[in-house]
Amino acid sequence: MLKIYSKDNCPHCDSAKQFLEAKNIDFESVNIEKDSEAKDFLVSEGHRSVPQIYKGSELFVEGGYSALIKLTEDEIKAKL
Repeated sequence: MLKIYSKDNCPHCDSAKQFLEAKNIDFESVNIEKDSEAKDFLVSEGHRSVPQIYKGSELFVEGGYSALIKLTEDEIKAKL
């Protein structure tokens, strides 16, 4: 299952979630404003923006929402 690290009032975060929902892809949303461990994890991974999308401990796609929407359905299925 994918995990989307996001924050409140983030249009790119909302768009990433809507994109995955439209593709019927399960994900867990983690708000870094409410989960300090999640925020610390992203900072330790070198991220300075959200959304960041992970599968397990691996970054699912480099570039957040803008990179996610460039993936074809076949590419997404192969990565899952």
